[in-house]
Amino acid sequence: MRLRAALVVVPLIVLPLIAAAACSSSSSTTPTSGSSGTASSSEPATLGPSVPAATAVADPVDAALLPTASGAFGEKPTLTFPSTPAVPSLQRTILSQGTGPVTQSGDWLITNYLGQIWNGKVFDNSYDRGSTSAFQIGKGKVVPGWDVGLVGIPVGSRVLLSLPPADGYGSAGSSSAGIAGTDTIVFVIDIVQAIGPTTGGQVDATPQPAPATGPQVAGALGVMPTITVPAGTPEPTAPTVTVLATGTGAPIANGNVLAQYVAVTWTGESAGSTWPSGAATDSSSGTGPQELPVAAGGPFAGLAGVPLGSRVLVQVPAQTNSSTGQSQPSIAAVLDVLVQTSTSS
Repeated sequence: MRLRAALVVVPLIVLPLIAAAACSSSSSTTPTSGSSGTASSSEPATLGPSVPAATAVADPVDAALLPTASGAFGEKPTLTFPSTPAVPSLQRTILSQGTGPVTQSGDWLITNYLGQIWNGKVFDNSYDRGSTSAFQIGKGKVVPGWDVGLVGIPVGSRVLLSLPPADGYGSAGSSSAGIAGTDTIVFVIDIVQAIGPTTGGQVDATPQPAPATGPQVAGALGVMPTITVPAGTPEPTAPTVTVLATGTGAPIANGNVLAQYVAVTWTGESAGSTWPSGAATDSSSGTGPQELPVAAGGPFAGLAGVPLGSRVLVQVPAQTNSSTGQSQPSIAAVLDVLVQTSTSS
């Protein structure tokens, strides 16, 4: 559930060349890693753009039928393709297995990756950009083959995924990337970090002196806080950011950050929360961290320079939507800022 104030409600950022052209209506099934790192499935092979996306990784084919990748975890790979046609099913190979926690549906993954058309061009890679990419798996935010193939993998692993059209960009392809609707695409992905739905900021962040007036925040670091606005508290006239506990991460730059938040209006009503409550009947329960924009003139401009891992109090003044005329109340929100997902100049 998102903050309801117009200034704060923002769409999730679409990652370049990864977001699916169309979301599959099929629900993903968490693969079970075997000794080869590939889950078994009785589903028929998927070939062509008109068949449904796979809901599990297919039975492994002979390794000679799949590309090989050079390099170690963290290094830009080079793919070498066999002379045989593309494999007509969703294939996964664990090139090197990490020792971290196993990824789950709904996690945000911090990765490096390279994508290439089968026996064709490299259409995108994060290694040349010199920065990792963040995305959520299992929720239809990426191509179906990533939603399925990147669940159940230990963090620190290097994974090769081969995606037939149905598990990639479907019949539409991706014209901007030069991917046709009949192309099989192959990715090498390094899973650097997984951030689960209940992940909070640093539990060892350094608490700062609490403001004596204004919205009051309670709760231990690293878990969902509570926030109250005492009666008679003056409403903000401009967006403000107050650091409640200082993390030890890199300073936040303009761009996008991944954060957990809980927010209330000045009258004490819930204005949304990303924290899962565990109660299916709780309408304010969230589904985990969301991306928020940090930019000059925006409600989160004051996050610039704050260390990642920090807990902050954000106050946003009441406003009126110029297009709809709808009034939005003043809001107080507590953010645990987890990672920087992108930067802007």
